[in-house]
Amino acid sequence: MIPQSFIQDLLARVDIVEVVERYLPLKKGGANYFACCPFHGEKSASFSVSPTKQFYHCFGCGVHGSAISFLMEYNGLGFIDAVKELASTVGMEVPQDDFTPNHDRARDQSLTEVMAQATRFYKEQLKRSQVAIDYLKRRGLTGEIAARYGLGYAPEGWQALQAAFPDYSAAALLECGLVLENEQNRRYDRFRDRIMFPIQDQRGNVIGFGGRVLDKGEPKYLNSPETPLFEKGRELYGIVQARQAIRDQECVLVVEGYMDVVGLAQFGVGNAVATLGTAATPNHIQKLLRLTDRVVFCFDGDAAGRRAAGRAMEVSLEHLADNKALSFLFLPEEHDPDSFVRAEGPDAFRAAMTRAQPLADFLLAELKKEVDVSTAEGCAKLVHEAKPLVTRIGAPLLRLQVIKMLAESAGFTQAEVEQAFGLKQASAPPPRRFDEGNSFESGFNRGFGGTDGGDRPFRGKRRQGSDFPRMTPRQTPQTALETLLKLVVQHPVWAARLPIDLLSDHSPEGRALIAITDAMSVGDLPTQGVGALLEHYRDTPHADLLARMAGQLADSAFDDAQIEHLFNDTLNKLEADAISRQIDVLTARERESGLNPAERRQLAELLLHKQKLRVRAKVSDS
Repeated sequence: MIPQSFIQDLLARVDIVEVVERYLPLKKGGANYFACCPFHGEKSASFSVSPTKQFYHCFGCGVHGSAISFLMEYNGLGFIDAVKELASTVGMEVPQDDFTPNHDRARDQSLTEVMAQATRFYKEQLKRSQVAIDYLKRRGLTGEIAARYGLGYAPEGWQALQAAFPDYSAAALLECGLVLENEQNRRYDRFRDRIMFPIQDQRGNVIGFGGRVLDKGEPKYLNSPETPLFEKGRELYGIVQARQAIRDQECVLVVEGYMDVVGLAQFGVGNAVATLGTAATPNHIQKLLRLTDRVVFCFDGDAAGRRAAGRAMEVSLEHLADNKALSFLFLPEEHDPDSFVRAEGPDAFRAAMTRAQPLADFLLAELKKEVDVSTAEGCAKLVHEAKPLVTRIGAPLLRLQVIKMLAESAGFTQAEVEQAFGLKQASAPPPRRFDEGNSFESGFNRGFGGTDGGDRPFRGKRRQGSDFPRMTPRQTPQTALETLLKLVVQHPVWAARLPIDLLSDHSPEGRALIAITDAMSVGDLPTQGVGALLEHYRDTPHADLLARMAGQLADSAFDDAQIEHLFNDTLNKLEADAISRQIDVLTARERESGLNPAERRQLAELLLHKQKLRVRAKVSDS
């Protein structure tokens, strides 16, 4: 893990306006800067960047976050890669930790330069090879598309790369997978007489190659081996070129071959990427779902294509979310994506994409192929076979929907299938009693002078044998806690002013406020803006709630001239609500069985305090 202290130091050093402006033209408007949102198609500038809060927010699609999350969203980077990239812009060195074991950055930089040099060599050779140019023309590719994807050509010679690398014996050539060594330690080029497809990481660095034979030959495609730069289970071909089209169309198309990607791009379908000669992996799925909310896998319609789709479906299950959609497009058996778009045209291909089979439908269809649901045994087998797949679905609502569809197909009720799967509906926890010392009620008594049945003020838990009324804590009104949370998100230093005794831990807002207050009390809370606060709570149970509060805050920020008044009024409301609940309990007890002297004194004190709060509120309003 990267130390949280480094993250906060980094965010304090960078200016989110400068970060975003490297990718988008920003225009100042009042205290903030604006641009057209890069994450959804729009013509008006609804994407706002706040230099004071170090936070961005789109009023159209709702996306928001810090400088780190902007790089993650815009470039499709993971958290660590985004931190590294941001740190490099301000000359900060990311601490070496367990996320980079034995990592030699200088070596990686050297290897990247070697791959860039090889790329330039292959591109130059393509210009000189009429055979290779004729092949690409026969495939219908223009020079513009070839240049966009950096296509090249590896000559026939055994040691053609020696023209680009005079030191042909350099270890880096072997380490990059550009050359091979035989048993006699003689070297020769890995790629010979092939069209070269450079594979780029999300920063645009060439990290590997795919080479395709010009006509007939085996293997048809030859990929770079695993190297310090290249791990094919993590990379996607064409992701750099497809990024803008993916944003514009809010969808990514995943195909199997390099030529499919460039062929589709030639016909205007520019949102395609390809796995690199391997089945889809969990890393691929995570990367794709960071890019967009809709992923369409495209496979041949034969048995092999459906098997590949099944593998992609299985590795996707844990990573699904209810706001994401995965579907599967199966082409006619005689076509691959490249040939289909040439034969039928781009409009037909896009229309086919809209008819792609949703993951849930594909999952059930594949399961039902193996059973006869007209028999009791078949229905039982269907549910049995579905269990290890359905229970892995990471999206709660989608899993529920699949269970309903499965139950209907197999002739069971939803409850029966859930029972067979070992899934139980979450039941509400039993109410915690007043004498259990919960954080709100015991805290309230500490703050407002309850008694323990004698003349001493009640402190903390109810004593054994006390006659104090037993109370079922009720949740503090969410609107008040939401208001407080928004205020604290806008001004984190105000967490120091929150009375912890008034914060109920029975709601997400209350738990988030308690966590922020605890962090403030030990000096661990970032106070340099909304973006820093969100990064501090990334990957915690409070992350989603705080992000939502920040988004709502951006939509309707509090007027700074009235914020102090609003903060104090909200605290008064929390006190008044807490007192009213205790008064209600004691009043009900008085009607039922009467109060002892200590309880009558407590009720009088509570009524007096409530009256004082009313007076305070009237003075504040005036």
